[in-house]
Amino acid sequence: MHPIVSAQLAALAKALDGRSGKDGQALCGAAADLFQLAGELAFDGNRYTDAAASYTLAASAGKEAGAFDLWACALIRHAYVDVYERRYREAADILSVAERIARRGDSCLSTRHWVAAVRAEAFAGLGDLTACESALEQAEKVADMNGSAQNGGWLRFDGSRLAEERGARYLQLGRLDLAEQVLQSALQQGALAEGQSFRRRGVVLANLAAIGVKRKDPEQVVVYTRKAIHLARESSSGYVARRLQALRRDFGSLARDVRVAELDAEIKALSVN
Repeated sequence: MHPIVSAQLAALAKALDGRSGKDGQALCGAAADLFQLAGELAFDGNRYTDAAASYTLAASAGKEAGAFDLWACALIRHAYVDVYERRYREAADILSVAERIARRGDSCLSTRHWVAAVRAEAFAGLGDLTACESALEQAEKVADMNGSAQNGGWLRFDGSRLAEERGARYLQLGRLDLAEQVLQSALQQGALAEGQSFRRRGVVLANLAAIGVKRKDPEQVVVYTRKAIHLARESSSGYVARRLQALRRDFGSLARDVRVAELDAEIKALSVN
């Protein structure tokens, strides 16, 4: 755990000693926020067991605080660890609980929409197109809110990434033409334009390359992988690098192409930290 986070949690634990009522609830809420931050730091460092443990503590603290949205968000993050590890059924089960808790939260916040977005990913992993699309439709209702649906801290979901998320879900489900169409449209958005978010654009490019892999199309693989590698280097994004590492594991017979083999070596040399 990051030393600053550890120090703040130690101070909170001391302050909580003997506290109850509103003061105790407020301190539990602060602890839930800090445990979520600790989980994010662990997740970004590829320490998934530590991340899951932190999110479990965050959920417990959020429950004690009576902060339903904070509690639900901790469960969403916990579920995302399972999604990342491809434990889709476990993720779906946690998200069902998060959904019920979010219904008891602040209707002016986007918590329930974020639950739906991550449920879509879990359903895609389970191969359930109907449930995935239904969850995406629920997530997209965040656009009907007034723009103040997230707090910029433990809740940062505003729906701005849903186009690229939908494309990624179609890719998971093997609906390649739909995936390509949606991902190409996503690249035209201002937030993903050239020179903007390197991380987000890099992931979309990696997904377009993955479509080429599934089609056994070396031209498409080379064009989009090369662009994604460039952005991974420019941004030093471990997330994009990890996405490319996953891509290279699927190259298979395509690696016989000299250009793809060169890209394979370049990806292997990328830092994922």
